[in-house]
Amino acid sequence: MDMTFSPDDIAFREEVREFLATKLPDRLRDGARRTPGVFVEPDIGMEWHRILNDKGWVAPHWPKEDGGTGWTPTQKFLFEKECALAGAPALAILGLRLVGPVICAFGTPEQKARFLPKILSGEEYWCQGYSEPGSGSDLASLKTTARLEDGEYTVNGSKIWTTHAHHADWIFALVRTDATVKKQAGITFLLLPMDQPGIEVTPIHSMSGDHEVNAVFFSDAKTSVDCRIGEEGQGWAIAKFLLENERGGSCYAPRLLQSIDKLEALAKDQPSGVNGAMAHDARFRDRLARARLEAEALEFTELRILAELAKGRSPGPQTSLVKLLGSNIGQEIDTLRLELLGHDALQLPLERPLYGNEAPEPVGSETAQTAMGRYLNNRASTIFGGSDEVQKNIIAKTVLGL
Repeated sequence: MDMTFSPDDIAFREEVREFLATKLPDRLRDGARRTPGVFVEPDIGMEWHRILNDKGWVAPHWPKEDGGTGWTPTQKFLFEKECALAGAPALAILGLRLVGPVICAFGTPEQKARFLPKILSGEEYWCQGYSEPGSGSDLASLKTTARLEDGEYTVNGSKIWTTHAHHADWIFALVRTDATVKKQAGITFLLLPMDQPGIEVTPIHSMSGDHEVNAVFFSDAKTSVDCRIGEEGQGWAIAKFLLENERGGSCYAPRLLQSIDKLEALAKDQPSGVNGAMAHDARFRDRLARARLEAEALEFTELRILAELAKGRSPGPQTSLVKLLGSNIGQEIDTLRLELLGHDALQLPLERPLYGNEAPEPVGSETAQTAMGRYLNNRASTIFGGSDEVQKNIIAKTVLGL
């Protein structure tokens, strides 16, 4: 694998750096830095979304003919890496990275014309209806049903852990349209408007006090047959396509390495409680070095996937490896941050947001104020998008051939 970037790639990287230096407002960097949740709030994320859309850079992972950038896989990686290093807010993936590529790949021309422009503009916000109570990681066991009659589906059931459903205009959902066939074969992919009497959203507050996820209940909820993506029974194949984007469509390593850089800088001034700064504590320094080596190894894995994409191949099961490693390294970094900051990291303010004029004063530092919230929220990273056990099974079967 050639690890050198071409002159065109280097010129592109410099263009991205210049854009970030001039167009990324400090208030958005500050908001992203002081958000303990997995997702930034829409007021931060959507402002950055619209800035990127004005530039034509909001959908690097879409085909150019559908509103994408036309970038090479290398350019996509460089863009994401520079955004991470600049502290840019992470964009909401639900529309741009999940349902958007599905509509691009499986949608009709009419569906593309209806939905894609409003995802690009940020006019319509999306959430995902996959997980269900009692299903665990066995997504194919879902029980939410949809019945087609007179060109309209009637949906009944429930979804859980639905990120930002309380903000969403639309939900894309896996539903069961045939209970007489193999469970994977009876699943269909539907789009439903959220603003209707048949949909109820109930908040779920995490241990950190954040409200990011919800339970969603469907009671004779309605959607047109024109809002079905693909054919009936094709939902499982579409779901697998989508999950590849969710698990390995982002570059984890640059954000992990940026977090490690920040911990190393903090360790130079943070007292160890014994003798000198934490930077001189051999045990802490060893664990931080291990985390860095693992994150650097992960970046090489991401670059190998990049090389495959550059050859026109799909990301495939390697995305499960990226998801598995990225989630676990991130949790180790969260733990190291708590150890580094000591008692100051025990604070857990329930006010939200933690940025802006009305944010509570931190104890010790802004980093300490969000440390416990980040730790608690990120415990879910080894569950959502497919648990560690699911990822290991995929790797064992499709990569190792066991």
